[in-house]
Amino acid sequence: MIDLYTAPTPNGHKISVMLEETGLPYTLQALDMDAGGLQTPEFLKINPNGRIPAIVDRENGDFAVFESGAILIYLAELSGKLLPHDRTGRSVAIQWLMFQMGGVGPMMGQAFVFQQYFPDKIPAVIQRYANETMRLFGVLDNRLATNEYLAGDFSIADISAWPWVRLHDLLEFDISGLPNLNRWVTAIADRPAVRRGIEIPPMRTTAERIRIAKNIVTN
Repeated sequence: MIDLYTAPTPNGHKISVMLEETGLPYTLQALDMDAGGLQTPEFLKINPNGRIPAIVDRENGDFAVFESGAILIYLAELSGKLLPHDRTGRSVAIQWLMFQMGGVGPMMGQAFVFQQYFPDKIPAVIQRYANETMRLFGVLDNRLATNEYLAGDFSIADISAWPWVRLHDLLEFDISGLPNLNRWVTAIADRPAVRRGIEIPPMRTTAERIRIAKNIVTN
């Protein structure tokens, strides 16, 4: 049994989608990021960085895993799903996973903060993150021109990137000129497990959605 510690952010949704896709049994521990739930001594034992998501594998001696990319790899190996078993295929999937971890997520998160919530609007900074985000979207679009999914077959690479890219409208990025990326976003959104995963945990009020949005970049 997996204990999932999460909140409704893109990085959190990576893991709830992964668990739904693999069918691994899990329990949900929804944390309130504004109420100090990430800084308690109990949670810091699970994730010393005090961020979501994190998991605890109860069947592996209460083994804790933090960092969303590391969790995706762990769950893929545990389930035997969504990560190729051959060395080359595995490397390709992990390369695109790292592309999201090091590029798409950080750039989109910073773009969102400086566009929407930073007290001083700094045009040069806003443009810098917007340009880099669109450049990364172009890289994805080029990859998807010759591949149905980022690593060929649907994998943890797609599960990592999609929860971020799907927010392009919220972040005011126009991807209408990127047909392959558009096709990919829609195809993944239509997967039943993905639809379930992005509702875990649910956001019930407008105020909660605003609070979660403010925390996107750090979680």
